[in-house]
This record gives sequence, C-alpha cells and structure tokens, in this order.
Amino acid sequence: MSTSEKAKEVADDGTFERQTNQFTQRFGDGPDELAAEPNRYRLIWGEICPWSNRAAIVRKLLGLEDVISVGKVSPIRTSEGWDFTLDLDDVDPVLGIHYLGEAYLKADAEYSNRATIPALIDITSGKVVNNDYHTLTNQFEVAFKDYQKADAPDLYPVDLREEIDQLNSILFHEVNNAVYQAGFAESQQAYETAYDKLFKRLDWLEERLATRRFLFGDQLTDSDVRLYVTLARFDTAYYPVFHCNRNRLIDFPNLWRYAKTLYRIPAFRDTTNFEAIKKGYQLIKDNPYNILSKGPDQRIWDED
Repeated sequence: MSTSEKAKEVADDGTFERQTNQFTQRFGDGPDELAAEPNRYRLIWGEICPWSNRAAIVRKLLGLEDVISVGKVSPIRTSEGWDFTLDLDDVDPVLGIHYLGEAYLKADAEYSNRATIPALIDITSGKVVNNDYHTLTNQFEVAFKDYQKADAPDLYPVDLREEIDQLNSILFHEVNNAVYQAGFAESQQAYETAYDKLFKRLDWLEERLATRRFLFGDQLTDSDVRLYVTLARFDTAYYPVFHCNRNRLIDFPNLWRYAKTLYRIPAFRDTTNFEAIKKGYQLIKDNPYNILSKGPDQRIWDED
C-alpha cells in the first residue's frame, strides 16, 4: 500500500496528480445505498488534513455528534500511513486497529493506493465505505438530515446546489488542491503553473468577499467549509512549506476577515488545531532536525 503522494501521484512532467477516491458509497433508501442510520458509522479524520477537517466541521455544525462517531489519527503520518497513536495502546477504541490502512484492506484486500482521510467506516464490518471528500459532506447534509439538530444550518440548500457544486469544483481545482500541486511539484514549470493558478483565484475570492459575509451572501454553505480549511492552513503550512508565498492570508483584508468570522463559529474553532497542523506539515523527512516553527501566533485569529 502506498503511503506517500510522491510514490504514484507525480506525472512525468513533475505535475502532482492526486489519486482518485475508490470508496464512494452513497447513503439513503435506494437499492444501491447504505442506510443512513445512527451509531453505525465512524468518521476517521485528522487535524492536519483539510479534506477530513471539512467532514469534522460539518458533522459538528449539523449536530451529528451522537449519530456518527469519530476517531482521530495522529497529525504526523508514518511510513505505515495514518495511525492511532493518540489513543490508548495506539489502537482505535471502536475499530480495534493500529493503522487506518487496515480498514482499507478489509474493504479491498488488493487496495494499493494511499489510505486517506476522511474515511467513513461501517462499524458493523470494519470496512471503509466512503473516502470521497468531494461528496462526503453533502451526504451528511442530505442523507442524514433526519438526524440533524433542530436548528442545524442548511449548508446545501436545494435552490443553491447547482451554484454550490460549480463553486466547489473551482475551489477544489484552483485553491484546495492547487496548494498541493505547488507543494508536491517536481519541476519548476509545474510549481509555477500551480502557484499562478492559486493566487489568481485567491484574488478573485478576495474581490467576491468585499461585499459578502460568506461566499453566498449571509448564508453559510458547504462552500464556506471547503474554502475555510485551506485558509486556516495557509500561513502555517502552505506559505512556508509549499512555497505558496506571494501573499500570506493576513495580507488579504477580505479573506482574512472572512476566515476569522468562520473561526469564531464553534464547529470551526473546535476542529482547528494550529499546533497539529504545524507538526503535520513541518515535522517531515525534509526537516532532518525536526525544528518546529514557533509562530504564527494563533491569537491573531481572535483579534477584531
């Protein structure tokens, strides 16, 4: 099983091409869907990972904490992949596994790609049933609607879904994944292409947010969750480690105001761990002395 992006996901021209998600199970009452029922599924996520941070935020925003259980991997990925060293005896207390990859192999004994987070695991079988970060939050928002708290926000309203899907695609290709295309590039051209694409889109988002509280006005949506997780990691990880260094987040007045507005919502704040993010991106093999930067000072996130 692969445990590094660079093992299989860099093209001949040095461009990073992220692996596809194999487990895309949908939930509901249809013939090919799994029942969206309480206490059956366990979300495995990690505080370093923006893709899994999305799912953790939406789970909390919607009040699904007592419906979908949660497990957390260590922020520092090992040569064996994501592990459960944050838990007693280094074992997930519900799934009984040391490494996330065990749940992937249980679902597919021939699985050879990276075992990624988020991973939604069927507790009854111990198998991964969904690792598709493109749609997992939408599944929580729609299929699990009957179990959401009474005052849960409608993050994926029917009348905006087409626009949300269109913007989410832009955010993935030109922001969320663009930082990784810059960081994992193995040629100057591939790096600069990703860098230029990223900052062109950030400039566009800066302008869009000049007159809006959220991406779709005053309504918090799934798109805001997707943009936030990249912004929250920008100055700590992508600027210094991935060389996305034209501007820091705090140099964009509107994006910075917007990110702080989201951070003050408990579901965002409670799932944002800046120390874990720093460790996950900075304590890697290219840092032989394991020096962890002292800043940025996270207290600025609470400043007006």
